[in-house]
Amino acid sequence: MPRKLREFLWTSLSALLLCLALPIPGVQATPVLIPAPPQVAARSWVLMDANTGEFLVEHNANEPLPPASLTKMMTSYVVASELHDGKFNGSSGVPISVKAWQMGGSKMFVREGTEVSVDDLLLGVVIQSGNDATVALAEYVAGSEDAFADVMNQQAALLGMTNTHFLNSTGWPAEGHLTTAHDLALLARALIRDYPEHYALYSQKYFEYNDIRQANRNRLLWLDSSVDGVKTGHTEAAGYCLVASAEREGTRFISVVMGTDSDASRAQESQKLLSYGFRYFETANIHSTGDVLQEDVRVWFGKKNTVALVVPEDIQLTIPRGAMDLLERDVRIDEVVEAPLDETTEIGRLAIAYQGQQLYQGPLVASEPVAEAGFFSRLWDHLVLLIKSLFV
Repeated sequence: MPRKLREFLWTSLSALLLCLALPIPGVQATPVLIPAPPQVAARSWVLMDANTGEFLVEHNANEPLPPASLTKMMTSYVVASELHDGKFNGSSGVPISVKAWQMGGSKMFVREGTEVSVDDLLLGVVIQSGNDATVALAEYVAGSEDAFADVMNQQAALLGMTNTHFLNSTGWPAEGHLTTAHDLALLARALIRDYPEHYALYSQKYFEYNDIRQANRNRLLWLDSSVDGVKTGHTEAAGYCLVASAEREGTRFISVVMGTDSDASRAQESQKLLSYGFRYFETANIHSTGDVLQEDVRVWFGKKNTVALVVPEDIQLTIPRGAMDLLERDVRIDEVVEAPLDETTEIGRLAIAYQGQQLYQGPLVASEPVAEAGFFSRLWDHLVLLIKSLFV
């Protein structure tokens, strides 16, 4: 065949295969290039995919540090949990104690001897970072702030915050009142996932109470429209801290920076992490519950001879942006699938990798129940399997 004709045919075939999204013989897919994470001017930081829980960037992530008012995220989580369980409602009146009224630092400016609704106090905690509002809610829920701190620690344990210990509801400086960037990311994720209606409070820019209008201290709410939370904190010991979260096109990231040197810096460093996440990564919806990966899997000793192989739950993964078509899937089916089966019976495994790195491994199950067959049908299957084994 003439050389020019061969070149023409090869070019045409390559173009056709590319259009059909088929692999071209001898041509490897181009990997996605990802630079090193940004340098962050903070003592500790993390970047997490809120949907999958995967940590993409971290530095001193498990170093216990004073969290300042980031503590109030747990206070609001506990109160949201109590609301959800019907222990009280948003309009319930909370008496303001002398202790709450006398709290220093940031304030909602509630007055001792009055009653304020739970809803208003939560806004005071979330937006104004009011220490007075926080103590009032703690006393209302648990009887005292010390008792409330015990509840906070129990909740932290349930969320897997293994390096966290709370001594108060506000983050007021106290020796031994510590948490980590890793644990705060877990808390932010739980807040967003478990109580989305409550989490929506964190996106509000202003709240006015007692004729005093105060702005949310999270600067990113003004700088980035995709940011919708979560909380700032500052004390001399803690430095300037910020837990932030943003969502774009179904991908949500949580950043935590602890120990920056200014209000402007904590916003700037958080923006670095979020921008890096959105530029280079995405949450991919790989499979939905019930997706069929193989039809007609042979079933032995059952009233049905075949069953479909399906995914038992949604699979979401954090992957390099644009790498969806580069993922490698490996489906393995049990050599002998035996009845009885139900929808929870594992009959195979799915592994997903990217450039040789395993991203996921999990079970595959039967699509429907398959009851055990009668005696003679089972006997026949035994004979067939025995004969097959002789030729293996």
